Formats: sequence, structure tokens, C-alpha cells
Amino acid sequence: MSTKSTAHGRQETPPVGLRMTRRNGIVAAAALMIAGTSTLGCSSMWRRDDDDSADAKLEKLLKVPKAPDLVREAAVPKGLHSVRVDGVALVNRLVATGGAPEPSIMRDELVEQMRRHDVANPNHVLESSETALVEVRGVIPPGARTGDPMDLLVVAPVQSHVRDLHGGWLMETRLRHQQMLRNSLRKSEPLAIGQGPLLTRADTTPGTDDSLRTKAIVIAGGRVIENRDLGLILRPEFQHVKMAAAIAQAINRRFFFFDGTERRGIAEPLEDDYIKIEVHPRYRRNQYRMMEVARAIGVKPESAETQQRLADLGQKLTDPETSADAALQLEGMGDSAIPTLVDALEQDNPELRFYVAEALAYLDRDEALPPLESAIADSPAFRFPGLLAIEGMDGSAAVETLRRLMDQPSLETRYGAFCAIRRRPDGASVLAGQNVSGQFRLFTVPCSCQPAIVVSLRESPEIVMFGPDETIDVTHPLFGPGGLLIKQDPENPGQLRINRFLPGEDDRLAIVPANLTALIHGIADVGGGYGDVVTVLREAKDSGFLQQQLAMDPLPEPMRTYHRDEAEDQDSVADEDSSVDVDG
Repeated sequence: MSTKSTAHGRQETPPVGLRMTRRNGIVAAAALMIAGTSTLGCSSMWRRDDDDSADAKLEKLLKVPKAPDLVREAAVPKGLHSVRVDGVALVNRLVATGGAPEPSIMRDELVEQMRRHDVANPNHVLESSETALVEVRGVIPPGARTGDPMDLLVVAPVQSHVRDLHGGWLMETRLRHQQMLRNSLRKSEPLAIGQGPLLTRADTTPGTDDSLRTKAIVIAGGRVIENRDLGLILRPEFQHVKMAAAIAQAINRRFFFFDGTERRGIAEPLEDDYIKIEVHPRYRRNQYRMMEVARAIGVKPESAETQQRLADLGQKLTDPETSADAALQLEGMGDSAIPTLVDALEQDNPELRFYVAEALAYLDRDEALPPLESAIADSPAFRFPGLLAIEGMDGSAAVETLRRLMDQPSLETRYGAFCAIRRRPDGASVLAGQNVSGQFRLFTVPCSCQPAIVVSLRESPEIVMFGPDETIDVTHPLFGPGGLLIKQDPENPGQLRINRFLPGEDDRLAIVPANLTALIHGIADVGGGYGDVVTVLREAKDSGFLQQQLAMDPLPEPMRTYHRDEAEDQDSVADEDSSVDVDG
């Protein structure tokens, strides 16, 4: 049983230890008082009704609630919400498009930060046209761990007097959760840290709206610096130390992993009403499902009644109204439920087959792959969860399934499958990407479908070319940002001449073949960044120089609704939408 495979065995775990809680102390103290007063006989100073009251309270405290059938009957999840973090920061490396911010609370805060980092004369730095004061925002997902990356949103407020953030670099800043309490803004300790190159909305979106130039993102520019724990809170009628221990043991019978030295369960009862939950490695990118499965686990150990429960759940798998929940419960049962789930794959209903296959995928069963591949290709509502399920599966069969999905007509299916491979531990060996000047990666994916170019706007700065590397026909000069000028080289037919002119710097020149890969590398060679390349690609497409489809971040969206009676119509509409150019 490997560390990665999230062992689904049914081995018993040792009893879970409990820390002394406030309620434990009350029970112990009450027991001592009762024991002490029992020797006083009729001379006790307590009245009889007081004795009855004390006995009733003690009995209530000592009584263990009856165990529920499922964990979710006794506990609700805690921590399944995202946390927004904000900060004020400095952007530098602007080419005379920055501005001197007006006096404000934000400017005072930024000056103080700069002083703490030993920046000499911070007010003078802020007055430069090469810098800008900006607001930074990020969202930390549930279950995030220290070091996890996240994307950042950067906005220059009006009082910053910034004209364009293109080409800027976000200086290191600490981000905090902010909340208004009693008409006062309260800030947490730093929860994340961020820095990196900016990609403005104007780089990716056509139009003349000047506000697009003062809004930007930093792809994967944030890092979480404090763990976000998940947990279960017991309902009042189930709050007891023994109940908390029983629920934790039930969860740990199903969810455990090896941390390098020993086997550990994911659940730890810390109080009589709270169980801490650690995200299992198999559900690292789907903590929501992990919590739903954990709450669908039976509290009592497997017994003679287990076979009847399997039969009942197998029957529920045949009903669209109950199939999704039945699949979750079976996934929570682990290996013992695999035969029931495999048998249910014989159904003709694509919705029911998807729920069953999804559960089998999280149990690392290859039987899940063919139905998941069909569901992802045919139904937009199943693409996001289906790709997520395959992404974490072990073995080469999962990779081969994702490879085939990268050849689908739907561009969101293609790029979704690409991202699923990239996120895998073996992704680097499967996708042979090129590192472009240490700023972003360029990938070429063989594809028999319509050629397309995809630009990433989240997770990882990357450009993906589906299909062959085609030529780019620049019939007239193309002006890009940051002093870029691209035109045909009159002395070398079939070559492109890339110039970059910047004030106070020597002109830079690159002559490259007139194909997309060479153009991208040539822009980087003259000092261009990811934002410069993205802008040039978009303007080349607008000018008719690029024949391939150009799409900005066409990933499958979560939380789509599957319409049982209109599935065919929904599929055709979604595929039409995903096959057109996406420029925003």
C-alpha cells in the first residue's frame, strides 16, 4: 500500500487519544463531589432536591449519546469556506506609466512597510513614474497548506494616478484577512505573501477602456503561510468525548495514509464537540468531496448488516434522485463497496454511470476510466468533476485517458485534460514544455482537431499550442507593448525582425523564423515578458496574422447543472461555445 494511493483498506486503527476538555473537567469534578458527599450520610448540608438536581446533571453529562448511522447525522463541516486576504503593495519596473499616490491611509501603510524593509527614502520612491501604489487581493481555499500557491488580483486605485501597470513587478507584500467589527477595521496576522510579474486585463482583453490597464493578475504569485484546518462540529445532542472518539475512529478506518514513518488517520478529536480533519492526499484538490464522503461514513464498524446496506445502496444507484448520494456512501465504505459499484457500471443512464465511475475513480479503480472519458467528452456538466477525479488516479491508464481527451473537438475539454496532466506528479515527464527565459512555459501538443493556441490566466503562466507549429504571416508592421515592433525582415524572406525600443536603453533586435514558436522566443530574447507575448498574440489574431484559434483560459467551469431532459441540447450549445475564440 503506497503513500500516494490513499490506502482504502479496512484495517482497524488503534483507539484515538483525547485531550482533557472543559467538559471532562466538569464531569470529573462532579464525580468527586458526589463521591465525597456520599460519606456524610444524613448530616449532609444538601437538601434532597439539590441531590436530585446534581444527580440529574451528572447523569446527563455521563450519558453517551446513541451512535447515529452516518457521521453527517451527528456532525457538520467547519472550514469549508474561502478566506479573502488583502494588502497594499508597491509595483516597480514601470516604463514612465506610474504615478505619485495622494496622501491616504493606504500610502501611510505602504510607507511603513517600506521602512520595515529598510527602503531608503520611501516617499521619494513613491513619487517615481516607475512605481505605483496598488491594492492586492487573494483568496485562500479551504484546507490550504503552508506553501500552497494562489493567484493574486492587483488594482491601482484612482488616487494612485497610474496610467498602465503593464510590465510591472509586484514587490513582496503580506496579505491579511480584514473584517469590520464594531465600526473598526480589524486585521489578522499575515496569512499569505505575494510577489511577481503583472499581467494586465488590457494584455488579454481587446478594447480601449483605460481601466483595463490598471487591473492585473499575478499568476501563482501568492504563497500561503499558515495552514487552514478543516473539521467537524458535533451537533449539541451528540457532544460527548466518547462520541467524538467513535466518529474519529470511523473516519480513520476509511481514511489514513503513511507519512513516511507510520500510518496516520485524518481525524483527531480535540474536544467533545470538535474533530480536526486533515486533507487526505488523494483528495488534495477536492477537499469538498472528501468532507462529503467522510460525513457519509457509517459510525459503527462493518458487521453482518453491511451486506444488507450494500444491497440497499446498490438499489439506490439505479434511481437518479438517490444515485449521487448512494455513490458517496459507497465511496465512504471503501474496498468493500467496489463490487457493488462495478456492477452498477452496466447501467445505460449516463448520469448514473458518471456518479458510479466518479466514486470508483477516488477508489483508484481503472474501471472508472471509460465511463468518465465518455462523460467528459459528451457532457459539459461532468467535465470539471470528471477531470478532477481522473487527475488524482495512479497509473498510466489515467494518463492515457487524459491524452485522448486532449484530442477532443471541445477546446475546454482539451485544455482541461492538459491541466489535469500538468498537475500530476508525473506531468513534467508527460508534457515536454519549454522554459521561456524563466518567465513562462511553452507547450506543443499533437492534435488531429482544429489547431488552437491557449493562454493561461491562472495557476501557471503558460502558452499551449494544440496542433502543429504554423507560420505567422506579418504583412504589415505589428506594434506591441513595451516598445516592441515586429515586421518582416526585408533582407531575409520568411524571417521576422523583432525590435524593442526603450527610453534610456540600447535598442534590442532579434531575427527569427516566421513561425509561432520562434516569435515567442524572439520576444523573450529582446527582453519581453509573458504580458508582452500575450498582447502580441492577441493583436496578431485581431490583425489576421494568426490563423489558429486563440483562447484565453478555456477551462471547464465547476457547478454546472446537468439537465436530464435537455442533455443533448446542452451538449451541442456548450461545444459550440467552446469552439469559438475566447478573448476575455
